[in-house]
Amino acid sequence: MQPIPPLNPKQHQLEELLAARDIDLNWLNNEDGGPYSAPNLARWSILQAAKVVPYHYAAAVADHPDVLQWLAELKATAIERQAARGSAIAAVDHGRSLILLGPTGTGKTYQAYAAIRELAVTGVSARWVVTTAADMYAALRPRHGVDSETEFRRFRSASILLVDDLGASKVTEFTEEINFRLINWRYEHRLPTLFTSNALPKELTERLGERVTSRIGQMCQRVSMKGHDRRRGAAA
Repeated sequence: MQPIPPLNPKQHQLEELLAARDIDLNWLNNEDGGPYSAPNLARWSILQAAKVVPYHYAAAVADHPDVLQWLAELKATAIERQAARGSAIAAVDHGRSLILLGPTGTGKTYQAYAAIRELAVTGVSARWVVTTAADMYAALRPRHGVDSETEFRRFRSASILLVDDLGASKVTEFTEEINFRLINWRYEHRLPTLFTSNALPKELTERLGERVTSRIGQMCQRVSMKGHDRRRGAAA
């Protein structure tokens, strides 16, 4: 890992996030510890997060206690595994998963992208792969010049994966197979995954099938998001 120069907190919309987590900017921009230090890793992670977090959520700060608890557990697990293996850095590569359930506009996607930013400033490495369920299916449909299995492995084996809007697409044999293969692999290998879905808990089986829903129930903590549609309020 290369040394990352100090970051401008305004450029990366970090001021509210750093204040919320009581992180000193002097710590974040400390260059004394070398490329494997926690501050340098945090700067690298912030730059990586900026590549996958959409503009609309570029300043997102997580405030849901279950999301924050999940992130704290991932960080603690990464540090424990670093000590056990004698690794140079603490990296998120195993842990439990989370599914955010709730009606449209209740903040699920906001909390999900905020989670990427939150984990970035902790000083542990988290190599996210980010997609919506619809985009994932589109990327995996057989077509000329694309190795769908190679593309599938990118999602399947991601160190930490975000799948937004799971269950929103029409159920077909193709989407059902993709869902099962993806979720079964990540379930068996305990790879942390963050799902969002506007399905009610009782609707998950109908939308995803019993095999997938059973595995999600075992690998994920379910978090219910409630409230009005924030997008309509913002538009008004």
